[in-house]
Amino acid sequence: MTQNVKRVRVHHLRQAKEQGERLSMLTAYDAVTARIFDEAGVDMLLVGDSIGNTMHGHTTTLPVTVDDLIPPARAVARAAQRAFVVVDFPFGSYEAGPEQALATGVRLMKETGVDAVKLEGGRRVARQIRALTDAGIPVVGHLGYTPQSENLFGGPRVQGRGDVAAERLSEDALAITEAGAVAIVLEMVPAPLAARITEIVAVPTIGIGAGAQCDGQVLVWVDMAGMTDWSPRFAKRFGEVGAALKAAATSYIDEVRGGTFPDAAHQFDA
Repeated sequence: MTQNVKRVRVHHLRQAKEQGERLSMLTAYDAVTARIFDEAGVDMLLVGDSIGNTMHGHTTTLPVTVDDLIPPARAVARAAQRAFVVVDFPFGSYEAGPEQALATGVRLMKETGVDAVKLEGGRRVARQIRALTDAGIPVVGHLGYTPQSENLFGGPRVQGRGDVAAERLSEDALAITEAGAVAIVLEMVPAPLAARITEIVAVPTIGIGAGAQCDGQVLVWVDMAGMTDWSPRFAKRFGEVGAALKAAATSYIDEVRGGTFPDAAHQFDA
């Protein structure tokens, strides 16, 4: 279904779930990669606060601010012709309550042109989700391992193991769906639990380290493309772009140092 639409919208996400069509999602932080992924046919693009780790050199997402996310979100929204573009709420921009969340959401929507926002948490942020939804701002939820809470979790750890934790996560999923979330990212959740949540909620679930039964999958693009020497266990490397880029840079440097670039084909005559 989504392959045939000119622009992916909120109702297409729900239709994809109803029709059993898997949704694809990748992060993007600039116009160049966003355009490539959009032309490849990705359904959703996430301007994630993972920009802190992948592009800004931080060890966590916590230092990322709203000001950090506006320029890349604007660039991705401009570049994407078809994909549904989502931007993260960074840490500290919504936790205080619905009023703070609404102010952040309005600013992000007005200044970037994205299609939706994403925030982490379950029942504790249901009021924020409702305030945003009531204002006409689509919200994607995020449950399981939520990186902004990594200090509380003790690092990247699978969430929802055991009956009590699984029930709590399921209740969170229902709560944010009832509050108006249009989709839910499930990160580092046991596959059987993710399958159960996918079954009980009416909106699409987008898995990352949450098994194959989710309604869609998301990966951080640098992990997907093999841009670094390390990637998470759940992130399959679909290419070795980092190695290819290094090889290209090495060839360029060698030719510059050897005086073979630029040659006659790459300069102008009088």
